[in-house]
Amino acid sequence: MIDQPVADFTLDATGGQPFQLSAARGAPLVIYFYPKDNTPGCTTEASQFRDLHPAFSQLGCTIVGISRDSLKSHETFKAKLGLPFDLLSDTAELACARFDVIKQKKLYGKTVRGIERSTFLLDSQGVLRREWRGVKVADHAAEVLDAVRNLQAR
Repeated sequence: MIDQPVADFTLDATGGQPFQLSAARGAPLVIYFYPKDNTPGCTTEASQFRDLHPAFSQLGCTIVGISRDSLKSHETFKAKLGLPFDLLSDTAELACARFDVIKQKKLYGKTVRGIERSTFLLDSQGVLRREWRGVKVADHAAEVLDAVRNLQAR
């Protein structure tokens, strides 16, 4: 998938407008997939992207978060954390399948199907330039910001 254009998709987004991937072309785009709203790791990750949002914006980069939660859950999570970017609801797993982020995971000793925390960086033409899979939250948003800076420097 690296160095390949990502096929278009449309998902419901917070803020009342659907998100269409092709409409985001013209600027770098960070798409981060996370397992569930209001869980400790996902809250920390969203907060890190929120705190670094001004630096991403300065580079002209858009950020979106995607999980399988409902739009209502996303609206509540976004408001609670004061997120300046949209969250996309992928209840049908359309984008999850496109980016191959649904995995079998262990949760309290049981095997469950869920989203593997992953982040993808697309350039202004919609071409996938970097991917991070099995993300550990600590310092991840800063690492993604560095990748956006490097992409801009090319």
